[in-house]
Order: sequence, then structure tokens, then C-alpha cells
Amino acid sequence: MLPVAPSPAPAADDPLTPLLDLPGVRGAVDRARTACEELRWHEAFRRRWREARAEADVRAARAGAAVDGARVPLEVLRGVATGVDRPADGAGWLLDDAAAADLRVATGALRATALAATWRPELGGRSEPALPPLGQLLARLHAAAGAGWLPEADLGRVRVAGSPLDLTGLGPAPSGADAAERVALLTRTVAATRAPALVVAAVVHGELLAVRPFAAANGTVARTAARLLLCARGLDPTGTVVPEAAWAAAPQPYLATAARFATGTPAGVAAWVGVCADAVVAGAAEARRVADAVLAGRLG
Repeated sequence: MLPVAPSPAPAADDPLTPLLDLPGVRGAVDRARTACEELRWHEAFRRRWREARAEADVRAARAGAAVDGARVPLEVLRGVATGVDRPADGAGWLLDDAAAADLRVATGALRATALAATWRPELGGRSEPALPPLGQLLARLHAAAGAGWLPEADLGRVRVAGSPLDLTGLGPAPSGADAAERVALLTRTVAATRAPALVVAAVVHGELLAVRPFAAANGTVARTAARLLLCARGLDPTGTVVPEAAWAAAPQPYLATAARFATGTPAGVAAWVGVCADAVVAGAAEARRVADAVLAGRLG
């Protein structure tokens, strides 16, 4: 469920700013902001930010797919991103049935990431692309993520019946009707709030994991939407932070804290925002490695 404000909210007209009063949340917002501000002044972002974004997107898609158990070598997914539709000779990666399934999931994550990139502001630009309402944005991300491995009838549509096929460790998901209502509420919440980007992204991410509105690929949609919001709402103007790297390194703690968020308790929500901030800090470090590699001309 969406988090409940702790006692009377001082900003009752804003559904999310009361979360800043939860223990540790302001500190989480500050450390995420500091990491992104320090990243912003890397030399690579003077002229080569597009290259850095492109590489960071591949790494985000790969790490996000790995969270869901689809492990694909970075050079393979980079080849997909640059138009090579199969592993390069000598890559040392055999495309058996299991690997092919993993590649379909990772390619879907890459497509969703590429779509999200079309809504990111240009670094230093004077205008910003208008984000669709959240519900529409999620549907389009899901259609991109699931194309080629989910039934076409499920693409971009909130499930009507049955349970989602993914993230079963998070417990029972709401029914299709309840899921649709909660996506609608989340859409209204995001439209109404002026809370810091970290808080908004964390709530969207956590709520989508809890609700799992689609038949599958819910994790990809949740992580891609959250990463987009970090950029579109100004926390990460470079668009290169890779929070997925932290989730892929520790998927079980990630899911355990997401389950705590799903309870809606103040402690669970605060813990989730905290680990989202930690992922942004780790993702900024990964972005710095990307920027260093771009400048050196060695992506590795």
C-alpha cells in the first residue's frame, strides 16, 4: 500500500512530503543529492554526456535483468544496443535455450531503458520532454520490456485475472481490479507531489513491486520508471546513475526491504527510502566509472 503519513501531516496538500519526517529520510535525501552533485562535475559531462548515458543505460538494463535472474554478459547486451543481434564470435557465451531466454528478458529491459531515455531532459538543455501521466508511462515501458517474450495481449495492460508470474517472493499480489486502482492512485499521487525526487522514485519503485500490476516484467518497469524519475525530477541531471548495480549485487536484501515497504509501516517505508538512497550513491559511483571509461576510450 502507499505509505501512510506519520500523524497529522504538516503538508496535508502534498501526499508524499510528510515522509520527510520519518527517521532517516532527510539524511537519505541529502546523501543521494550529494552523490549526484559530485558526479555532475565530472569532465566527461562537458562534451561526452551522450556517450556516457548510452553506456550507463546498457549497464542499467543488464543489472536490472540480473536482479530478475536473467544474467547476460555486458559485451553481449552492448552488442544488442549497437545493432549486433547475437553474441560476437569468441565472446565465450553459449546461446542455449536458457541463455536465449535470459537474453530476451535483458533485451526487453534494454528496450524499456531506451524508451525511458526519450523522456529524459538533455544535460544543460533549456527545455524538458513532457512525461506522460504515470499510468500511461508504465504501460508503455511494460510493452517495451515484455515484447518478444510475453503474450501480446498482456503487453502494457494491467492484469485482469490471475497472479503475476514474477516476484513471487514478495507474497500475494493484489487482484487485477485492486492493482488497477492502486496504479491510478499512484498516478494521482505522483502528479500532486513536490517531494524530493528520491522520495518520489522510491515510492513509485516500491509500490510497483508491491502491486505487480502486470503479468510479468514488473521489476523491470519499476526500476526503469524509478531511474527515469531520478533524472526527470532533477536529482540526477546527468542521466547516468545506475542504481540497478546495487540491486544486482544484493538482490535478496533488495527484495526483503521492498517487502517491508509493502507493509506501509513508517519503519518499512523509511528503510526502503534509505536503501534507495544507498543505491543512488552506489549508482553514482558506477556512473563515475562509466564517465572515466568514456574519457579513456575503453568501455571494457
